[in-house]
Amino acid sequence: MKLTILGCYAATPRTFTNPTAQVLEVKNRLFLIDCGEGTQVQLRKNKIKFSKINHIFISHLHGDHFFGLIGLISTFSLLGRTTDLHIYGPKGIKEISLLQLKLSNSWTNYNLFFHELESKESVVIFEDDKVVVKTIPLQHRVYTNGFLFEEKIDKRKLNVTAVESYSIDTCFYQNIKNGKDITLENGEIISNGKLTFDPEPPMRYAFCSDTVYNEAVIPVIDGVDVLYHESTFLESEKKLAGKTMHSTAIEAATIAKKANVKKLILGHYSTRYELIDYFQKEAQTVFENVLLGDDGKSFDL
Repeated sequence: MKLTILGCYAATPRTFTNPTAQVLEVKNRLFLIDCGEGTQVQLRKNKIKFSKINHIFISHLHGDHFFGLIGLISTFSLLGRTTDLHIYGPKGIKEISLLQLKLSNSWTNYNLFFHELESKESVVIFEDDKVVVKTIPLQHRVYTNGFLFEEKIDKRKLNVTAVESYSIDTCFYQNIKNGKDITLENGEIISNGKLTFDPEPPMRYAFCSDTVYNEAVIPVIDGVDVLYHESTFLESEKKLAGKTMHSTAIEAATIAKKANVKKLILGHYSTRYELIDYFQKEAQTVFENVLLGDDGKSFDL
């Protein structure tokens, strides 16, 4: 997995910071998570191919998380896109998007599929042979979800040296990769474990967008490899966090600790602060393995 932060600041865009958007690469698939204003510019700056984005996940319908969506949809058309585009987001996202396309007479020349979300429980919203995506119900001023991306377990890797030592014909290689034992001509059964290596452990990435401190997410994200959690405020503004239904850096770290995650990435910083280093320092008083998200920053997960 590779995560590229396109924007991770709260509220309005500035000349040097951008609202929420990020791209997650999972086994050669690109997923766009949130689409704040200016996302397509950030995609270009980070040299991410528009054509590889077929699935967009929108956490909630606040402008700093989806105002860039209609622009990106329109740009896809101008670039001659023909591949289907799937958009996952709260109920209402289809109406908002189609109204803009209708009134501007800018219908796409590719298929748009909207998957509107209403469930307050964690549900599977996307699955293929490589990855599963589930919602993480959050608590904010409007209906909001985070997203959990889980790799599927790869096939076992062929131990060529071991296979050749038993003079096994190449026609059996696929069966071996699929986990099957092999019976030699003399009747001896060779267990699959002797012929293969274990696959790499599947990775799990959790994206927790705008939310008040909410321990209900812990069972859903328990043990994930990497958690991105909003941290809009420092402790000095904790009352404001509660009022606006956002989290502090220490609250994000507390969720990470209680959920036994391996790494925490902070983001969605209020623009009132001059330095984001303070967020890391406060979070590390609770949870040690804290990284700072920032515009244009990439993480090999």
